[in-house]
Amino acid sequence: MSPTGSRLLNTETVAIDATHFEAKDQAPPKGEKSKTEPKKRGRKSKEEREQWLIEKAEREANLPIFEKKIENQLDVPLDQLRAEIPQNPEWGVKKNSEGKNVFWYGYKAHLAVGTKSQYILQSLFSSGNLNDGKAAIPLLKGIHERVQLSTLRYQTMDAGYDYEPIYEQIHKMGQQSVIAYNKRNEPEPEGFDKHFAPTCFREHSYRYDSFDQKYETLKYTRPKECKECPLANEGICQKIYKVKITTDLRKYTAPARGSKAWKTIFKRRTAVERVNAYLKLYFQLDNVRYRTGKRAKVHFDLVTLVYNASKLAVDRINASLNQQQVA
Repeated sequence: MSPTGSRLLNTETVAIDATHFEAKDQAPPKGEKSKTEPKKRGRKSKEEREQWLIEKAEREANLPIFEKKIENQLDVPLDQLRAEIPQNPEWGVKKNSEGKNVFWYGYKAHLAVGTKSQYILQSLFSSGNLNDGKAAIPLLKGIHERVQLSTLRYQTMDAGYDYEPIYEQIHKMGQQSVIAYNKRNEPEPEGFDKHFAPTCFREHSYRYDSFDQKYETLKYTRPKECKECPLANEGICQKIYKVKITTDLRKYTAPARGSKAWKTIFKRRTAVERVNAYLKLYFQLDNVRYRTGKRAKVHFDLVTLVYNASKLAVDRINASLNQQQVA
């Protein structure tokens, strides 16, 4: 195997993220609302509520897969997910660094990138209004079924991907999730800190020690403050605390949230942001010249193909030059 091929296959961490780019089409007016009948106010009767629930369930069952909740994707084959992803230009919105909403009309590029090699391992093209989290499972399934990297251990993403089904998909693949936690009006956990590490009687956090892969168990040891604590020998606090990650895959990750190891892996996520920037600055991703979603997707696919091919050529040239210098 060539040094370049070895570098690609020895990927330990994959980073997933999305970036937007505008369509050439003239954008329709934003925020137009269709006129509907005014909602009937007041409490529904028991019969009305039962009928409403039946109609709601029927509507949700008939929705396209990408309009349903993310957990519905878990049992859908990869080919079907890729075939049904929406690709027409739509209005998208995200918050900028100042916390203000920024709108654009067009598409999204969803990438899964090897953080060490910076090769694009999987990519998806979608409408601009698709939630980032709804593209994660197709990307993950694509890696698992089509790339199959033997050294892959971690999937890292920002807080926009903090959904339980995504953790479940990663766990099914035998890998670990390193995803920023997105607090959603959830109460503070009693007996645990903000990273879900257990706390002692005086509310000092236990220290993450190790992860037992066989039993999928995190091990925590006593806080350093306990050495001088008058309650240390009273048997009130445990010396060692263990918790299985399957108790809650979202809260308990390996390595543990807040640990130095977790932070080190999460920093690797910037690799996908760099690739997104490269595609826009140097590979014409931000210059779609076609009006239809299908032709824009061809543009996107060519951009990702040319990027990987260019990177492979550069890596091979560098490897050859390094070999000549050694010789």
